[in-house]
Order: sequence, then structure tokens, then C-alpha cells
Amino acid sequence: MAGPRKGKIWSALAAAAAFWPVAASADFRMCNNGSTRVSVALAYTDGSKWISEGWWNLKSGACEVLLRGPLAAQFYYVYAMDERGGEWKGRSFMCTRDREFRIEGRENCLVRGYERTGFFEVDTGKDAKNWTVQLTDSTQPQAFR
Repeated sequence: MAGPRKGKIWSALAAAAAFWPVAASADFRMCNNGSTRVSVALAYTDGSKWISEGWWNLKSGACEVLLRGPLAAQFYYVYAMDERGGEWKGRSFMCTRDREFRIEGRENCLVRGYERTGFFEVDTGKDAKNWTVQLTDSTQPQAFR
């Protein structure tokens, strides 16, 4: 997809649940503060194996719970792309595919018939019970806890 923002630096704002009302449940949430719809994939370890799954489609201004319940790990990995070709990506490679997926393992993606996609790391801290990642189309990468 080509668009006027192709090549622009995309950023993700990670905000601790402390900024959410006390009544909020313990979850891993994603908010789209960008100007267009985004498709999101999430990867994490359950303690014994890696799991990547997607796609969640978030309209501009929308939030969605990607994982319900208290966080089980300190690190989560996110990849997102918008309708104009903008991406939020990183250097942690996981397996994905074009349609809805839930894939166990992160090794040999291409050999197993999947795509190899770079995800960015989200460090939730050692004691976080919930976390919200906020995607924005700011030109300067920023992170908040």
C-alpha cells in the first residue's frame, strides 16, 4: 500500500495501567490513537512455548483487549500496520500470516509456511498485572510508563 506517510517513523506509546481507572480489569490492551484503522498481531511466551496471534482490527480512536486476565510475562511483542502502509515493527521476529492466525513457535517460519515478521518489544515490568499499548502516528518515537 502506498500513502502519503510511507516511510514515516511510527511510534508506540506504552502506558501502564496506573493511568486507567481503578475498576479496570487486569488485561493487555491496545489502543489506536492514529488517524486510520490498524491491524495488530501480538506475540508472547506462555512459559514453555512462543505464541503469535492476530489480527485485531482497530478503528481510529478504538481500544481492544488482546489478552484477558493478569499478565503472565514481562515482555510482549507487537506488530501493527495501518491502511496506508505505515508499520509499527521491531527486531524480534515471529511467525505470522495474512489471515487470522494463532501460531505456536517462532522458529523456521518460512519453512513452516508462515511469514517472518519483526515485532517491537513491550516491557511491562516485573510486577504489572495489566498494560495498555497506545499506537500513534507521531513522527518521534516516545514511550511512557
